[in-house]
Amino acid sequence: MTGLLRGVARTAVVAGTATAVANRVSRLQAGRWAEQTQSPQPTAPQSSTPPDAPVEDTVAVKIDQLKQLGDLRDRGLLTDAEFAEQKARLLAS
Repeated sequence: MTGLLRGVARTAVVAGTATAVANRVSRLQAGRWAEQTQSPQPTAPQSSTPPDAPVEDTVAVKIDQLKQLGDLRDRGLLTDAEFAEQKARLLAS
């Protein structure tokens, strides 16, 4: 009987230790992820046109993109809400 109790006790200790370690690792990883989301690393703004491009080119690109969005909506690939959201993003940039 003592052999059985000793085996059960050993299993409980190992399982408890594994659980404690796993929880600690999870907490540390969650803290790292929270830290990353709170202070995102600054990145250079990405633009489809060079900074010295004429304004007319930028406007023409936006018009083409709006036409593409409209075409996607007309084909039923975008809902009206999705179209409105993408249009607002495009015009805001």
